[in-house]
Amino acid sequence: MKIIFHPANERGHANHGWLDAHHSFSFARWYHPEKIHFGALRVLNDDIIAVGEGFGTHPHDNMEIVTIPLKGIVAHKDSTGGKGLIKAGEIQIMSAGTGVEHSEFSDPSSTEDTNLLQIWIFPKKDNIQPRYDQRKFDEIGRKNQWQIIVSPNEQDDALWINQDSVLSRTDLDSGVSLNYNFHFKGNGVYIFVIEGSIEINGQRLGKRDAIGISETDFFEIKATSDAQILAIEVPMIKVHM
Repeated sequence: MKIIFHPANERGHANHGWLDAHHSFSFARWYHPEKIHFGALRVLNDDIIAVGEGFGTHPHDNMEIVTIPLKGIVAHKDSTGGKGLIKAGEIQIMSAGTGVEHSEFSDPSSTEDTNLLQIWIFPKKDNIQPRYDQRKFDEIGRKNQWQIIVSPNEQDDALWINQDSVLSRTDLDSGVSLNYNFHFKGNGVYIFVIEGSIEINGQRLGKRDAIGISETDFFEIKATSDAQILAIEVPMIKVHM
């Protein structure tokens, strides 16, 4: 088993007033030569966006982009015709493909700032037709078990992604243990602790800590307090940037 530990306090950080951002991987003006990507996972940003503020219309291409609001409401609009609000409990995915433009704002009618995770994953196939999808997932479905939210496999009943990548969430009660079994042989998984604390293979992780695990078929997670966890499983591709 190969393990890479990324403590929360070693993430990149930029506070622009309207945007308080933490970067798990090199992004914008923050660069770390050992934190460019984890396999096909290129970006994991933990953003707090002030009410009414956000990212104006900007382009993307050949990237799978997943948005997970943890608090507040995101107002989204893109050039595929996708438009609407993304609330906590909902997940949005966008295949940028041949090229798409979109904007994201913290809904001005909301009473609280928006906290979201934005994830970029390199696609399996380049230059596909851009697409957008969004779905609500019930919290009960991830209580002490894995809830698959993004997958290329139709039988998983999740949002489709153009990659052999699976995103899952679980809410574990303190003291509960849960195995993670890989969905694709040779993949790695990036475990991100949203809230609480866990232990994996003797490594303790707290809020916003992360650990990358590869070269194994499964491993066990033990919750040392009530914990919310995001698992991002990706092919361990090498990227030259």
